[in-house]
Amino acid sequence: MTATTPTAPAPPAAEAARTGTGPLSAGRRWTEHGLVFTAPFLLLYALFLVWPVLLGLRMSLGDDNITGTGGTFTGLDNYAEALRDPGVWSSLWNTVWFTLLSTVPLVVTGLVLALLAHHLRVVQWLWRLSWFTPFLLPSGVVGLLWLWMIYPSDFGLADLLLRSFGLDPGIGWLTDTRYAMLSIVLTTVWWTVGFNFLLYLAALQAIPQHLYEAAELDGAGAWRRLRHITLPMLNRTTGVVVVLQLLASLKIFDQVYIMTGGGPDESTRPILQYVYEAGFTGYRIGYASAVSYVFFALIVIVSLIHLRMTRRSREEAAK
Repeated sequence: MTATTPTAPAPPAAEAARTGTGPLSAGRRWTEHGLVFTAPFLLLYALFLVWPVLLGLRMSLGDDNITGTGGTFTGLDNYAEALRDPGVWSSLWNTVWFTLLSTVPLVVTGLVLALLAHHLRVVQWLWRLSWFTPFLLPSGVVGLLWLWMIYPSDFGLADLLLRSFGLDPGIGWLTDTRYAMLSIVLTTVWWTVGFNFLLYLAALQAIPQHLYEAAELDGAGAWRRLRHITLPMLNRTTGVVVVLQLLASLKIFDQVYIMTGGGPDESTRPILQYVYEAGFTGYRIGYASAVSYVFFALIVIVSLIHLRMTRRSREEAAK
């Protein structure tokens, strides 16, 4: 009969580490899950995003004003007023109209400029720099540049360009309701197309070159290579560009406020300017918060529709 030697009990620290209990193992689990590294970001995220969102939601349910007085709970009265306010719907339509007018030119122009820069072999860096530089300018500089140099009817470059072709412009670029929104769209395209151009250029450089070589050996011309190789390979980039452009266009404020102030006859006033005027000119912070959340709800609905359409198209492509 063989005698067994009793084993000594494990030290408490080792036993805690083995069983996953104790302060040492808790700290290790904290580190292994990366919470130590994400904690500063989560703290700032909660402080500067989550808390303001919750605070704004609370204010939208009351009659808070900018002076600090008021604060009485009113329930959904602000939301009911916002849905009946014609100023909300007109400014919301201006925002949607600007988004519809600007999204397609910004996406198409960015793609065309990227294709040109990708295939040009002479001073390629100069083309990239010149097309991307306007995007680096602040909104105030862009607004004042176009306001005082491009659009003035007496000495603006736009009218001078038309006169050089023998045309008599007589166009109120920023004072006529027929042209004010188009003028802002033109300014925005010139200003922000460089970002889309950069995204498309990076995507073009990532397309394998052997695909073009194989297509060329099969006799495919430039148009067929563009249609059957380049554009399909840019589908994901185009989706990203469209989503980013929609979100950026819906948040339009700076250039409109600087160039037209929402005029003429409030034909260019976006929804964010209406929120600004309600909160900081009308001193109704609670009502402005309610309008903001109505706009936020519409953006969420549009995002969900786009997400559903994108998922459906991917499922159909996978089949």
